[in-house]
Amino acid sequence: MSSNRIMTVSRAISEAIAQEMRTDPKVFVMGEDIGKYGGIFGATTGLLAEFGEERIRDTPISETGFIGAGVGAAMSGMRPIVELMFVDFFGVCMDSIYNLAAKNIYFSGVTTRCPW
Repeated sequence: MSSNRIMTVSRAISEAIAQEMRTDPKVFVMGEDIGKYGGIFGATTGLLAEFGEERIRDTPISETGFIGAGVGAAMSGMRPIVELMFVDFFGVCMDSIYNLAAKNIYFSGVTTRCPW
């Protein structure tokens, strides 16, 4: 007998994030309205109650800023999950993604990495 569960994509994302956070204390989530509100699509619902404000971090409306903070956190050994509300905001973050995340290994003389 199969034990298939049917759930929304948002619920599946929330459960997957929670599983990773339970496994690795270095994992944290940051983004706009992800704490008390649970994210615009509910992908972080329930995480604040389980993991607290230290690991579920609401950010100001500054996608470039918190994507850059996520890159810096990853380079320092943390495992950030950075949520953007909409894919439209991805474009303004390309400097942080393309230059910081992808090139800092070379900028640092191969002393710093940004893990994937």
